[in-house]
Amino acid sequence: MDTTVTPPLSLPALLLNLAIGVGLSLVVSWYYVKFGNSLSNRSKFAPILPILTLITLLTITIVKSSLALSLGLVGALSIVRFRTAIKDPEELIFLFFAIAIGLGLGADQRIPTVVSATVILLYLLVRALITRKHNASHSLYLNIQLNTAGGEPATFSQVNQLLAKELKELDLRRLDQSNGNLQITYYLNIQDQDTLVRIMDSLKTAYPESSVSLIEQNNLLGG
Repeated sequence: MDTTVTPPLSLPALLLNLAIGVGLSLVVSWYYVKFGNSLSNRSKFAPILPILTLITLLTITIVKSSLALSLGLVGALSIVRFRTAIKDPEELIFLFFAIAIGLGLGADQRIPTVVSATVILLYLLVRALITRKHNASHSLYLNIQLNTAGGEPATFSQVNQLLAKELKELDLRRLDQSNGNLQITYYLNIQDQDTLVRIMDSLKTAYPESSVSLIEQNNLLGG
């Protein structure tokens, strides 16, 4: 059997698969932005999902008809190295979701792919709506590290004033100062992501050299 001869691709079938892939992946992206639990970079991460779906679809469409191309793809993937680790489990789930849609459509399994993606999205949507009823706000620990070597005695009060513009209550949990570094930890209840974005932007604008990190209490406690 000649593994180098490949049958011509069906252009109408490919276009149909691409259209379905775009539709499904856009719905997945919308869900991730609207109902995802990650509090940062959702709007930047979501547009990657449709692209990933289409690339996977095109790759599978090309290599599925040729054993030689399939083996070449395995060899190419074996040398790929990812420099940035993805630590958020939710991001991994949606990456695999986008890849799975591309794999299914690339293999011309339209009905199973559409049905499976719809069932998964409905499950995620119902779960998100139920979860939101029980958790109306995000409980976060905000850690701020500032360099006070320049000698600004009012730094702590300035941070308090900055946060007070966006939050009704401030719950200070930790305050350390040593060797010109000031570390402040607050416990916050954030009702929406826009408030969080404004806080982060304000801190970075006022203190460009600062280090700011957020830890969600539910994740910290294993919830």
